[in-house]
Amino acid sequence: MAKKTSLFEDLFHIASKLPWWLSALIAISSGLYLHSVATAPMPVYSDPQHLQSVVFSTMAHTGALFGQYLLPFIFTAGAIASIMGRRKRRHLLESAATTKGNPLLSITWHEFELLVGEALRRRGYAVRETGKNGPDGGIDLIARKDGETYVVQCKQWRSVQVGVPVVRELYGAMAAEGAVGGFVVTSGTFTKPARDFAAGRNVQLVDGTVLKQWIAEAKKPGPRPTVEVAPERVEPAIVEPEVVVPPSLAPAPAPVPVQAPAPIPVQAPAPTATQPVRREAEPEPPAPLCPHCRKTMVIRVARTGANAGGNFWGCVAYPKCRGIRAIFAPMTVK
Repeated sequence: MAKKTSLFEDLFHIASKLPWWLSALIAISSGLYLHSVATAPMPVYSDPQHLQSVVFSTMAHTGALFGQYLLPFIFTAGAIASIMGRRKRRHLLESAATTKGNPLLSITWHEFELLVGEALRRRGYAVRETGKNGPDGGIDLIARKDGETYVVQCKQWRSVQVGVPVVRELYGAMAAEGAVGGFVVTSGTFTKPARDFAAGRNVQLVDGTVLKQWIAEAKKPGPRPTVEVAPERVEPAIVEPEVVVPPSLAPAPAPVPVQAPAPIPVQAPAPTATQPVRREAEPEPPAPLCPHCRKTMVIRVARTGANAGGNFWGCVAYPKCRGIRAIFAPMTVK
């Protein structure tokens, strides 16, 4: 006989199974709405025919008056229970991954269901617990992935092998739930008829060895989705054959333009009446002193006059001093 539960227990059970953020959202929204109903003024009806409306309004106002505190409390407690349950499942799986020996033999049937559900979550499934009371309550978990539903049945049988009746029962539950596949998970093994029945059907049999591999994956934090990706098809590359051209038929290479060096500007000599022809330079005589200011004299070239083109000694202070001297050793010849 099924155990009767109160409305409070049912709401708390629903809130604890929902994601914690959804339960918290329901708690806030319900509290605000019921508070607005509880604080709204009561309608006044003067006609006795509206007695039913008066009674309904009074009941709604009274229910909102208490529900504005009770309903948020239930869903807030459910959100906390959801968080604690989530942590418990994670700790259960991680401790089983680090426990030496066979951790499946030291837990209860309920912990076994929680362990299987958390292992499926690590493999990318969204898991919902059905809340069956007992180790043989039929479908234990509902898993969803990529918009498809899978049913899961857990059997913590340590010595007895799981036979074909259990697999056949799950296959029938798949049609009832509209699921595309299912899992039968056990800590032991499966009989050969059970494996033969599951072959060709979308029923995956997970024995203790495979389940331990799932548990070992919990050593790495974070979800481990197992989405199979089809290998990318690589089109073969088309290699064009290399054409060898004989040297006699090969076109001549294009001439590479060579940039001519920039011309060096040459300054034309100043026009003179007679351009002297210079010989090889002889050593210059020592510079004498100016006969007027006694400063050092330098060699200058006559531009005009009878001596045009000839050299002479001129004062370094020219044009202030116009002292000159003749050069007795000629340096140029005409």
